[in-house]
Amino acid sequence: MIGTAAGRARRTRGRVPVAAIVPAIVAVGFFAVPLVGLLQRAAWSHLWDDLSSPAAGDALRLSLECSLWATALSIGFGVPLAWVLARLEFPGRPFVRALTLLPLVLPPVVGGVALLLAFSRDSLIGGWLHDWFGVQLTFSKAGTVLAETFVAMPFFVITVEAALRSTDRRYEEAAATLGANRWTVFRRVTLPMVLPSIAAGAALSWARALGEFGATITFAGNIQGRTQTTPLAVYVLLQSNLDGAIALSLVMLAVSLVVLTLLRDRWLGNV
Repeated sequence: MIGTAAGRARRTRGRVPVAAIVPAIVAVGFFAVPLVGLLQRAAWSHLWDDLSSPAAGDALRLSLECSLWATALSIGFGVPLAWVLARLEFPGRPFVRALTLLPLVLPPVVGGVALLLAFSRDSLIGGWLHDWFGVQLTFSKAGTVLAETFVAMPFFVITVEAALRSTDRRYEEAAATLGANRWTVFRRVTLPMVLPSIAAGAALSWARALGEFGATITFAGNIQGRTQTTPLAVYVLLQSNLDGAIALSLVMLAVSLVVLTLLRDRWLGNV
């Protein structure tokens, strides 16, 4: 009887649940068809010429530069913030976490409006920066970096905070009992344990910063060579050069697929 039951269980596991497979196929098609359309419409014969145009070259260079700066800022400020949220108990921590993760759900255009009101020359902070240091964030490369950091850092923080919460703190406690101070424990024990998650969070933040559109165009504008990143250039080229817009879209698609492929094991393990 046990053998019969085991056989039935194996046959049940081997059956294809049609009620789940059919909607799954439709869902995959929903995601695949637009990408197939993009690949089918691409002008492969002069793809390199489209990517070598001045507008495309400026947009790609600016996107790479600004997204790397945004990623560096996300790491520099995100690691301490993630550690505070994961390890310290203080009043208002849920509110601080919600505030940190707010850009994940906030429409990017709304984020751009908020940045504009906070850092424009007419605002308190923006006016002070301009009057005392000559720094203007609106319609500048620095503003582009700020907008990308605003939308990208939450992805880094949420990834690293989850890693810090899941680490075995007994190793840290053992190091502390051996005389290591907090900084040594963090540098020699905690940081190596969460380093893969820091790398994953950095890659995710970089990809998000690279694809940012709404906050950038609202806060930093769309000035070629200064604030026009690749997504903004795609938007402009759609009105005048469809092949160029498709070429830049393919670059963004390739980058996104590479990042998601590299991060698969961090999210799904060996499934």
